[in-house]
Amino acid sequence: MKIQDKLDTIIQKLEGLRTQSGQISGPVAAAIAEAAADLKDYARENLNFFEIVEHLDHSIFVTDGEGNVLYVNPAYSRNTNVQPEDVLGRNVFDIVREGKIFTGGASCDVIHSKQRVFRLSTTYKTDPPLLGYTVGVPVFGPDGELSKVVVSSHPVSTFKQLQGDFEQFVNNLEEIRKREPASTVNENSSTLENRPMIGHSAAMNDIWEKIHHVAASDATVLITGESGVGKEVVADEVYRHSLRNNRPYIKVNCAAIPASLLESELFGYEKGAFSGANTGGKAGLFELADGGTLLLDEIGDLPLDLQAKLLRALQNREITRVGGTKARHLDIRILSLTNSNLREKVAAGTFRSDLFYRLNVIPIQIPPLRERPEDIPELIEHFLRIYGHKYQRAITLSTGAMNILKNYRWPGNVRELENALEYLTLCCPDGDTIPEELVLDLLRQSAPDTADQPVSNLSDAVALYERTLIERALRDSKSMRAAAEALGVNVSTISRKIKQYHIELS
Repeated sequence: MKIQDKLDTIIQKLEGLRTQSGQISGPVAAAIAEAAADLKDYARENLNFFEIVEHLDHSIFVTDGEGNVLYVNPAYSRNTNVQPEDVLGRNVFDIVREGKIFTGGASCDVIHSKQRVFRLSTTYKTDPPLLGYTVGVPVFGPDGELSKVVVSSHPVSTFKQLQGDFEQFVNNLEEIRKREPASTVNENSSTLENRPMIGHSAAMNDIWEKIHHVAASDATVLITGESGVGKEVVADEVYRHSLRNNRPYIKVNCAAIPASLLESELFGYEKGAFSGANTGGKAGLFELADGGTLLLDEIGDLPLDLQAKLLRALQNREITRVGGTKARHLDIRILSLTNSNLREKVAAGTFRSDLFYRLNVIPIQIPPLRERPEDIPELIEHFLRIYGHKYQRAITLSTGAMNILKNYRWPGNVRELENALEYLTLCCPDGDTIPEELVLDLLRQSAPDTADQPVSNLSDAVALYERTLIERALRDSKSMRAAAEALGVNVSTISRKIKQYHIELS
């Protein structure tokens, strides 16, 4: 029976009681009349809502806070072939446990988590069983306790109706993907929160100070440094502290996009600009960043012909789509990253000097990790906390292991250190302390050849060469004494050097 019919029946009974008021005391008759009037008002105000719910194509399934089924709309029975009497008054946990009517769904998970959830469910009243996607929403009472769970669902098979619009759907999805940084990279973004700038060395303090001076402006910033030092993290901090931090933040890696496609990706194209182009044309990344910030990573790898067009875009703050004639004025702040020495590229003729000076308005040079070893312990603590939480392991470093990590030169910079800490967190043997042996084994496997390892002074170079010779002699000899003889030193010298360089003996 529909809600309308039920309410009409109740009102009719109340009206019948009221007409018998001669046989009922005055106060009771008045109360019945008042109840009938209130119910009529309620019906007039709310039946439109019930009518809408009962005509929805989506299935609606409602339980109380303990999982007892209170209501299902007609579409639920129509879509699943599950009748109201099969579920009403029953507990959803019992229904799922029984596995005869449906399994999965969102109700149980909402009751457990007290949060909105998305799940797949299977109902068994159809042949074959029906797969559906469900969205469960918690409803809380005035006391803050879970009052009801409202689940809406639809058969997955209905996605077939989208096949005719599939091409348009894919195009829309691609546009959303490109626009995603505009909505995900902002003050509340997990991307920024999980990748903060770490370190309080003099060099990092200088970078912080420069960020605080320039972030609120629209000045173009060029961030340079070796691969892995954290250039993008610094760029994110500039964005976070800027006045545009609630506007689009578009990132593009100039080295990751084929040169033949880079111009159309950056500047967009008009319809019919080339074979295979979208019939309606396409906005480029510059247009998507309008009003916000555009991050150009690996700017040193930009082809010369595109450098000229980028220079014009920076000078005039306008772009022209590929195949178009109309200039589009844009309001964009530019952040650029590179691990190349752009001055050397300018001297070699592979990078335009006028573009370099346009980009280099506010230069920020990030020193390699080996030049700021005082930041290493803080970075280690940060990454251990992240990966300990991710992999549910409470990991610490032994004193010896910490000393090894602090003294290592980290040619891959912060990225290499982060990867090392993830490896150590996962591969630490039983117990909660990372031993020296595990760290030494990891660094020995990942260490580059001596000729490729960066050094900052002669003493470091000598020490690195000496360690390499000792490791090679130990590897090629049957005993420490034999290795000492091969190197022309005594055994005590070899023993002392092994301790000094933390060389592991197999």
